[in-house]
Amino acid sequence: MKKVLIVGESWVKNITHIKGFDTFVTTHYEEAVKWLKEAVESGGYEAVHMPAHVAADSFPYKLEELNEYDCIILSDIGSNTFLLSNSTFIDCNSKPDRLELVKEYVNSGGALIMVGGYMSFTGIDAKARFGETAIKDVLPITMIDKDDRVEKPAGITPVVVDSEHPVLKDIPKEWPQFLGYNKTIAKDNCPVLATIGGDPFVAVGEFGKGKSAIFSSDCAPHWGPREFTDWKYYNKLWVNMLDWLTC
Repeated sequence: MKKVLIVGESWVKNITHIKGFDTFVTTHYEEAVKWLKEAVESGGYEAVHMPAHVAADSFPYKLEELNEYDCIILSDIGSNTFLLSNSTFIDCNSKPDRLELVKEYVNSGGALIMVGGYMSFTGIDAKARFGETAIKDVLPITMIDKDDRVEKPAGITPVVVDSEHPVLKDIPKEWPQFLGYNKTIAKDNCPVLATIGGDPFVAVGEFGKGKSAIFSSDCAPHWGPREFTDWKYYNKLWVNMLDWLTC
């Protein structure tokens, strides 16, 4: 069974409640990985979820550890989580650059997907900043150097460009609306299979011996509304993508 590592799609909320003179704080841990994880598993893949707070120290430091996975999915988790482990940030130890390692993983035959979100691509306030890292060389798009969010509260519908590509095979051209996406720029020789607002929505590329793909909106709320996560073709989209990337 092929194995997929999903990194991200989790967060912690620290909420201050103000009640007149008094305040108190509550903390909540939340995940939004269930739709993507179920989609991956529906295709016969083993899905391993590594939450964002775990990835800081547990994401692999060695190529042979990454090679245990047939595909790595990065979803709504910024580059600093990979660059600033506790060992480096707190204890001042030098450690391998794990995004350089992901680049090596792809070039040596691995598969990579980046899914959109506030902490994907360049991200909100340009905090995700993947365009300043080695991973930019193995993605089929170029990232802009400022906050790349395109917020569409009224909804925006993707446009399918190449319905014959294996990633979009047997998926209709009529898609649900989305509530936003990350703006990127297409790379030469990397097919854009669908656009959104004239920008890449689904794009793929081959780098060295490996492949990568991007999905520039969210796999879950809020950019990916329930009309998308409940869509009849939601699972098929991700399975098609994995099948093409790992074939």
